[in-house]
Amino acid sequence: MPAAVNPFIDMLRDSTTSADSHTPTEWPTWALIAIIYGLWIAAMAWYALQGGVAPWLMLTLVCAWYMSLQHELVHGHPTRSARLNRWFGLMPLAVWYPFDIYRDSHLAHHRDELLTFPGEDPESNYMDPPDFAGCSAPMRALLVAQRTALGRLCITPAFAIAHLLQDMVRSATWRKGAKAWSWAQHLGLLALVLWGVHAGTGMPMWVYLLCGYFALGLACLRSLYEHRPAARPAHRIVVNEAGWFWRLLYLNNNYHAVHHARPGLPWFAIPAAYRAERDRFVNGTGGFLIPGYNRFFLRHLFTPVDTPGQATRELARQDSAA
Repeated sequence: MPAAVNPFIDMLRDSTTSADSHTPTEWPTWALIAIIYGLWIAAMAWYALQGGVAPWLMLTLVCAWYMSLQHELVHGHPTRSARLNRWFGLMPLAVWYPFDIYRDSHLAHHRDELLTFPGEDPESNYMDPPDFAGCSAPMRALLVAQRTALGRLCITPAFAIAHLLQDMVRSATWRKGAKAWSWAQHLGLLALVLWGVHAGTGMPMWVYLLCGYFALGLACLRSLYEHRPAARPAHRIVVNEAGWFWRLLYLNNNYHAVHHARPGLPWFAIPAAYRAERDRFVNGTGGFLIPGYNRFFLRHLFTPVDTPGQATRELARQDSAA
């Protein structure tokens, strides 16, 4: 596969093989890989045996969990070989994102000084205020709806998929060797997955795509208020003291300030690192602490967390000049 050409991405890739990335054993991640693939096979077998909606729900959860696993693979687990880790996350079980494109985008997101900057942070949920004001009224309504938990689950995947498809159909994409290879490989594997699932279980392809859609929505829920506009980069990163279900689904990425501070730390080591220095992490975020997802999602089921138009760049400039 062609090598990446972004030196910042290459630097971050190298950083994932640091000593911080690997505890004496990575067996929890090896077990996680086996469990997720095993549960995916179980969901397929369940549907083949009896059909119905329940296997769809299981498949949706497993695919969302798989995306959390892909995040771990991007950050250098369970092995020191980025090539080997890539093979564990290459299959498009969750449908939408080519692994290599997600990897490069996510590693670019770890430029903390640019967090939440529209156009520079590839995972930013925000727009510059003039750009937001310039949108049509229906588009503004959709963008505001995405700042609710229900909108994040149901609407944000459509925006993310549309953005991906726009990238896929650009002629420039297919003139770039690495990106063209990523898309060609992803589409070929996706066709194989959809054909194999339908042939082996009778599940309609549209059902599998729908499960992948809501799996992406579940993944997007985590990032609804994972970052906020603030003058200082450290104040833009949340700590969410979530319950066990969400911690497991998101592989402890709810302790997001810990992840950004130590991106090579494996998922199973994050809670202990947080407990050991809780006050330092919470104070470091400027008090950006959420006491769990359940009440937070209920509170913001229909109520936006904030507005999509945020002057983060201006806040950062003012802080630098002070």
